[in-house]
Formats: sequence, C-alpha cells, structure tokens
Amino acid sequence: MSDDSRSVDSSASSKRRDNERTVAGGHRRMRRADREIVDSAQIGEIISRCDIVDVAYVDAEGLTMVPLNFGYDYDSASGSLTLWIHSAAHGRKLDAIRAADNQLPVSFAMRTDCEVIEGRTACNWGEAFTSVIGNGIASIVDDLEERRRGLQLLMMHQAHMPHVEFTDAQVNAVTVWKIEATRLTAKVHAKPSRAHTQRIA
Repeated sequence: MSDDSRSVDSSASSKRRDNERTVAGGHRRMRRADREIVDSAQIGEIISRCDIVDVAYVDAEGLTMVPLNFGYDYDSASGSLTLWIHSAAHGRKLDAIRAADNQLPVSFAMRTDCEVIEGRTACNWGEAFTSVIGNGIASIVDDLEERRRGLQLLMMHQAHMPHVEFTDAQVNAVTVWKIEATRLTAKVHAKPSRAHTQRIA
C-alpha cells in the first residue's frame, strides 16, 4: 500500500466512527463525524431557523411523538437549551408529565434547510438538511412570571414579536411547560455544489 493510499484511508476513517457501540446508560458518538456540528454558536443559529420541534415520549399508552411550535432560551457559552411550549389545560402530553411527577423524560428533533438532492439513479438520490436532536426533561411551569416569559419567548420566535405583553388572565388561560435539554447534537448534510454533482455524474 502506498503512502498516498494510507493517507486516504486515514482521512476516510476520521470522517466516520464505525466502531462506536451503544452502551447501557451512555451515548454513542455520531458516526458521521464529518457532518457533526459541535460549535455551540452555530447550533444556536440552527435552532433559530427551526419552527417545529418533534417531541417523543413514553406514557401509559406507549411510545408517541407530537410536532409542536416552540420558543426557546439558548446559552451559546454553556450550550444549555430550554424549549418553551404552551398547551390547553388538558391532554395526553400534560397527563404524561403529571404522571411522571413533573419530570418526564423526552427526546426531540428539529430540522431546517431540507432539500432533495437529485441523483442519476434511485440509489444516488438523497436529502440535504440541517438538524438538532436531543434529550431532556419536560415539566409544567407553575410560576406566573416564568410562564409569562415562556409565552413571550414563544411569540418572539414564532411571530418575531419580541415585546408582547400578556395579562395575568391571558397567562392563566393556557398551560405553559418547558423542556430542559440534557443532551444536544447537531448535524448538517449540505447539498453538493453543481460542479461537484457533475463530477460524480
């Protein structure tokens, strides 16, 4: 094997973590290391461009997932994320949180920049995307001012209205709950340039 071929092999292995395995109580690293985003400021920028978060959890009925609008707090220095969500007073999500003593484990995912990548054959087609996934703890918020702030963050993110004021009656008319992330990962699969696509073809 030539030196050149060894360097190519080394480069390829650095882009994929094929030897990672799931361990009870732990998390394997992302296999496609070349697509992983670790810069916390960049992760925050991705979250700012996502409108919907899919939240998955397990309750007495089994495993389920629900798409939701959200507001958020994100600290780029520490990488800490809190998602803010509002609901009616009753429903499956809230029942699950209450049944878990207001500490419901959840997983979540959000994505943006989704675009089909065309290929010459069916196996060459793909999808460009940028995504954030994570785990966290969902809890219903009782404090009036904390709920008010959660609703303001929702309006700031979803409606781009950063200075909405809510009366106490308005705050009390809905249920505000939050997800405090315990783990975050981010990934990008960029659409190849036209020149790159033509070279592959």
